[in-house]
Amino acid sequence: MTAPTSPTDPESLRERALDALTTARDRTALLTSCVEEPELTAQHSPLMSPLVWDLAHIGNQEELWLLRAVAGRDAMRPEIDGLYDAFEHPRSERPSLPLLAPAEARRYAAEVRGRALDVLEGTAFRGTPLTEAGFAFGMIAQHEQQHDETMLITHQLRRGPAALTAPDPDPAPPFTGPAEVLVPGGPFTMGTSTEPWALDNERPAHRREVPAFFIDTTPVTNSAYRTFIEDGGYTTERWWSPEGWTHIRTHGIEAPQFWRREGGQWLRRRFGVTEPVPSDEPVLHVCWYEADAYARWAGRRLPTEAEWEKAARHDPASGRSTRYPWGDADPTPEHANLGQRHLRPAPAGSYPAGESPLGVRQLIGDVWEWTSSDLEPYPGFAAFPYKEYSEVFFGPEHKVLRGGSFAVDKVACRGTFRNWDYPIRRQIFSGFRTARDGNA
Repeated sequence: MTAPTSPTDPESLRERALDALTTARDRTALLTSCVEEPELTAQHSPLMSPLVWDLAHIGNQEELWLLRAVAGRDAMRPEIDGLYDAFEHPRSERPSLPLLAPAEARRYAAEVRGRALDVLEGTAFRGTPLTEAGFAFGMIAQHEQQHDETMLITHQLRRGPAALTAPDPDPAPPFTGPAEVLVPGGPFTMGTSTEPWALDNERPAHRREVPAFFIDTTPVTNSAYRTFIEDGGYTTERWWSPEGWTHIRTHGIEAPQFWRREGGQWLRRRFGVTEPVPSDEPVLHVCWYEADAYARWAGRRLPTEAEWEKAARHDPASGRSTRYPWGDADPTPEHANLGQRHLRPAPAGSYPAGESPLGVRQLIGDVWEWTSSDLEPYPGFAAFPYKEYSEVFFGPEHKVLRGGSFAVDKVACRGTFRNWDYPIRRQIFSGFRTARDGNA
């Protein structure tokens, strides 16, 4: 089992929750203050909400859970609940709703936050599942960071000059380690029953038996993916599942999203800047069908979700599952590329301090990694605190992604964290690594 390392005394829990909430709100402010009001109210893609919807939705969820559910207070603005219910209105319809204007949305979110901090100051962190170890505060911090990542995706989709800046990752020497790592067969503990802010789909911890397999040491790079393209990867039907082949032919997909060929080279658009595709970075903005086709072309396959988690958490020396590939300590900049610190993945092979005991690198941060698995509940799953967080998404329509990306904050990223999306999605910060059977 994973040993809990999070604070348990009330003052440390309060400090942890305050830091997580403040970090999230600072990022929200950055993402919504770097563009003019018309950019906030515009819909930059039918796949995404207007930025101003996300802003008010963040405040509304905080009010629902921290002010109403935890503190038992009356609704501040019950008339807007339906506008910001993610299940009531699809994203394509949200621009036509009577949304709060940017200034009003900011005032609402700020007023909710002020009251929520008062609640935090008086919470005992015990007595109910929502308050135990500060779970509700951690849930809301994670929710805001998830919407911050969504808003960063919207920034990538918007047209026009760059609105965001960030330093590039430190240069890394070319990775010269082994291309793949053998993960021995046998049982390991998947999921968690001890991580205090883990969400319902990560629970409970349970034993999984996983046969031996090989997994890529690093995510697949742009250079490797370009070889797939140049070898006719997008024009050779046998590499694709029937659904994938139909999808790319119907939509004329010939390369990762935001790539284009010009003057004999591949260029990409990244947050308003057009630049040559860097060879050594993990490939980004590919859907599950593309990842699956590449793996077939390479004579390999995508790892299962259990394989991915075993590669990321299992320590063969101790036999236990750690919180992160490097151990139980929270991530630092030496471990992983997280938190929008950079606006791109780091070169493949970066962050040696973050590798797993078996030597697998960049399992946390840089790019979300597609797995072959559908999103399914773990044995003993119980929806909490509401079934719409996970339960309604279980089934074959959604594929699991693991590991987080450069756009994910550490509060919403750990070795057990599960993300999911439709296999056609490419606007997300998604990449992949491949695997093969241990006896192959």
